[in-house]
Amino acid sequence: MSTVELSGLRKSYGSADILHGIDLRIADGEFIALVGPSGCGKSTMLRMIAGLEDITGGEVRVDGRRVNDETPKQRNVAMVFQNYALYPHMSVEQNIGLNLKIAGLAAGEVRKRVADVARLLDIEDLLARRPSQLSGGQRQRVAMGRAIVRDPAVFLFDEPLSNLDAKLRVQMRTEIKALHAKVRKTSIYVTHDQIEAMTLADRVVVMNKGRIEQMGEPIELYERPANRFVAGFIGSPTMNFLDGTLGSEGGPHAVLADGTPIALGRLPEGSGPGRRVTVGIRPEHVMVGAAPATFSAARLALIEPTGAQTHLVFDLVGASLTAVMPGAGRFRPGETIDLRIEPADVHLFDPETGEALPR
Repeated sequence: MSTVELSGLRKSYGSADILHGIDLRIADGEFIALVGPSGCGKSTMLRMIAGLEDITGGEVRVDGRRVNDETPKQRNVAMVFQNYALYPHMSVEQNIGLNLKIAGLAAGEVRKRVADVARLLDIEDLLARRPSQLSGGQRQRVAMGRAIVRDPAVFLFDEPLSNLDAKLRVQMRTEIKALHAKVRKTSIYVTHDQIEAMTLADRVVVMNKGRIEQMGEPIELYERPANRFVAGFIGSPTMNFLDGTLGSEGGPHAVLADGTPIALGRLPEGSGPGRRVTVGIRPEHVMVGAAPATFSAARLALIEPTGAQTHLVFDLVGASLTAVMPGAGRFRPGETIDLRIEPADVHLFDPETGEALPR
């Protein structure tokens, strides 16, 4: 059993508060991703779990054992760093087996365990090489091998793919997911890339300014964001946000600044006509050229082809609206196009607090 539990975890540097009482429980074998903008505290929290940062307040428990005052070695966790942290003068085999050697294992046992890990990561033919002779992806496999060979209770990943190019990041993402399926170890993965978090994790923890904004399964965060911050952070391209006012005549709707009514399934509980709201619409839920139109003759301002998709940016009164369509765009800037939004795809947020209003 390898659980991790944070209770009221706080971190301060002098008068600067970095983490504000984090409560989080990670189940045995669970893969958790901590995601958020730079400076939100996610890497600091990971380093506190690892024992690399002092704890200002609260508790960290591993397998139910309070580890606040234990060294990183005593906590039985292994960390994979962004910069790999390999010894350049050592071979791959020596890098992977170093901690076992320091722990006093017999040379034969070290070789066996290194060979097992190399087979698992498909780097058997690299064992005699030095880090300078490896690609970025190969170095990352070696760094993961050094963590795996220790058989720790918990794996900690600190933005391990951020130094790789886009194509290799996708490949390594797949390999990390497959690796977790094999070893089923409790894993905590820090990233600023929400796509990485969504594809890898059993649960995603969205952080902002030292606090948890929302945690849940990836699809839950996408479909039911707790607030505007989560709605804007999860999903790519980001959600469209438009100012509106609730209305009920002719059916529940929100009226935008230009007078366009956006149909709703129902008015939020406790809200009546005249209430100001922020309307959220994901780009992939904007139907281009569909009838009946929500936006009639919207002016196309910009086309962004990405290959499998095309992003279309439309000019509205005082705002813009991004839509996503599959394949290559068949439109030209300056055209006017009808757009449709289904009531079930509309999100509403309080413009003051940013909290989501129940749909």
